[in-house]
Amino acid sequence: MPRITMYSTRVCPYCQMAERLLANKGFAIDEKILVDTEAGKREEMMERTGRRTVPQIFIDDTHVGGFDDLSALDRAGKLDPLLGK
Repeated sequence: MPRITMYSTRVCPYCQMAERLLANKGFAIDEKILVDTEAGKREEMMERTGRRTVPQIFIDDTHVGGFDDLSALDRAGKLDPLLGK
């Protein structure tokens, strides 16, 4: 099973949609990093991704992007191979 990490905030609707999409595929977020409550985590996210917005999702070491990117991968049939399905 791949390790899924997501940078998030406590009240992010796109983060919730990303979690729901992954849950529908039978996967859960292994590590949720809250950039609004954990000091320095937004800066860490920006260094790792070059982006400021949440969610930012990693499947193992692959940066998938945000919810729109995750959803586009799913529609293109490219998410399942990343998830090992």
